[in-house]
Amino acid sequence: MSSSTTAHKNSVLAAYHELVARGALTPDPAQVDAARELDRVLSDLVSHKPRRVFGFFEKPAKSVRGLYLHGEVGRGKTMLMDLFFSAVPLREKRRVHFHEFMDEVHAGIAAFRKSPRGKDDDADPVAAVVKPILKSGLRLLCLDEFHVHDIANAMLLDRLFSKLFAGGVTLVATSNVVPDGLYKDGLNRQLFLPFIALLKEKTVVADLPSQQDYRRLKFAGQQVYAFGSGPEVRIAMDKMWLRITGGEPGSPGVVESIGRQIPVPLMAMGAARFGFSDLCEKPLGTRDFVRIAHQFDSLVLDDVQQMDRTRSDAAKRFILLIDSLYDRGVKLAASFAVPLEQLGADDRTAFEFQRTLSRLTEMQSEEYLGKGLRDAAPAESSQ
Repeated sequence: MSSSTTAHKNSVLAAYHELVARGALTPDPAQVDAARELDRVLSDLVSHKPRRVFGFFEKPAKSVRGLYLHGEVGRGKTMLMDLFFSAVPLREKRRVHFHEFMDEVHAGIAAFRKSPRGKDDDADPVAAVVKPILKSGLRLLCLDEFHVHDIANAMLLDRLFSKLFAGGVTLVATSNVVPDGLYKDGLNRQLFLPFIALLKEKTVVADLPSQQDYRRLKFAGQQVYAFGSGPEVRIAMDKMWLRITGGEPGSPGVVESIGRQIPVPLMAMGAARFGFSDLCEKPLGTRDFVRIAHQFDSLVLDDVQQMDRTRSDAAKRFILLIDSLYDRGVKLAASFAVPLEQLGADDRTAFEFQRTLSRLTEMQSEEYLGKGLRDAAPAESSQ
């Protein structure tokens, strides 16, 4: 994910202090320690950069010891990952949500098994999936929200990451749980333990023990919905946006979704701002909304229109959007042209809209705004 914050002199800590100086962040010693660890990875990656010969790597890059950063929700892990990814001066880097990455791996394995080569008894589907990744020269893989609850993933991770690490890929991951807590009480967990040992060997495990849930503070006591179409509504949304981003105005970006790019008018500090037409009057579907919900912890949605029969398609997309945000626990601030009970004026979507209205009502409650993100992972293929 691109960041509105430009890393200063390729240093996570310098970029962090710049945000503090601008008032976008409150200084936190735990976040400073984490920024230093990220700078260590950054420095090692730069110093171990391999030479290219005729467009190819001269030899496999040495795998730099990465970082596994864990802590409770709202402590700043995503913000620090933003700064780190922005600061790394390499083209051969990728950032993706853990479940989306594993979804891609499973899809690649399934496709290989259907191929002529995949029908050989000695075929290795994991090696087949890893080969193009390494051939691309990938040096850094950043995985957000590393969390293993699926046996298909649990049984695959050791083989997958052994090959990635051997090929010179460095892992930086964020998680809500310590490595020893991954796949806790899972079926055949003893078979998963070698991966935990590998993870500890190839990354520095660092805690982010901040006492404050900054995400929750942004929404405490706030009216997150505004109604009407006058200038005061836009002013209210502008103020809410700056509160969520700590005063950062934001900049345009994109969300990658199944080989496509979804434009984001504004993004900053883990939040995104869209107009209703950007999401509900464009050819987007469930998968796109799930990607958006996994990429941002907060979303501002401007100018939600009344959805009568002339906006039937927009109504269906709006229902899917709210379902995706709600299932994930994303915080929503929005402006509506009409009161909530008047939003859905099309009897063809009336039943589905009742659930949406119920969710919208809950999403403005203190209880919902005080909770962390939920692990609403995309369905994964079986291994």
